[in-house]
Amino acid sequence: MPADQPTVLVVEDEAAQREVLRYNLEAEGFRVAAAGNGEEALMMMDEEAPDVVVLDWMLPNLSGIEVCRQIKTRPGTRGVPVIMLSARSEEVDRVRGLETGADDYVVKPYSLRELMARVRAQLRRARPAAAGLRLEYEDIILDAETHRVTRDGQELKLGPTEFRLLSTFMEKPGRVWSREQLLDRVWGRDIYVDTRTVDVHIGRLRKALGVHGGGDPLRTVRGAGYALG
Repeated sequence: MPADQPTVLVVEDEAAQREVLRYNLEAEGFRVAAAGNGEEALMMMDEEAPDVVVLDWMLPNLSGIEVCRQIKTRPGTRGVPVIMLSARSEEVDRVRGLETGADDYVVKPYSLRELMARVRAQLRRARPAAAGLRLEYEDIILDAETHRVTRDGQELKLGPTEFRLLSTFMEKPGRVWSREQLLDRVWGRDIYVDTRTVDVHIGRLRKALGVHGGGDPLRTVRGAGYALG
C-alpha cells in the first residue's frame, strides 16, 4: 500500500460488522486498522494516529463516548476526526455524542454508501492532499490531483518522496513533525528506513523549493524535527 494512503481506524466489537466496514473501506482505497474494543483502539492510536476514526458507541468496558472523549483530549489525537456509529437515534443522544467531540454521528442501520461519503468528507478536512485537493502556503501551490507543485508561478520538479513530504507539511503548516512521524507518514510503518534518510530528503526538498529563488520555508527545530513556516 502507498505510504501516504489515508488510514481509517474502525472500532467495532461485532466481528462481522467490523469486517464489512473493513471490506468497504478498503474497496474505497483506504488503509484500514481495526479494534474490537476501546482500550485496544486507544493503544493503537498511541502507536499511530489514523486519519479518521469510525467508532461504535456500544463497546464493552470502555464505551465509545469515553473513547471519543479521550481521543479529543489527547494532544496527539485531538485533531483526528471521529464518526460515531450508534443505534441511539434520539436527539439527546446525537447531541451528547457531538458534544463529547464526535465530528459526525451516524444512526444504525446506516447506508454503507452514505457512510463512505461521510468518511471522505472528514478526510477532506483532515488531510486535503490525500483527498486530491489543492493546497496553498504563501507562494507555494500543491495540486494533489495533478501531482504538480508551483512556487511563485513557476513549476517545481519534485520526486515522489519529496512530494509526499511537502504534502504532509502543507496540510498542517506550523506543526513540528519528528523524523519518526515523517517516516510513518511518508514511508510507512512496515518499511525500515533510517531516520537520517529523512534529513537527506528534506535537503532535496529544500533544494527543489529554492531552485527559482525565494527563502527556505522549512524550519529545522533542534531536537524535535521539521516544520513548514
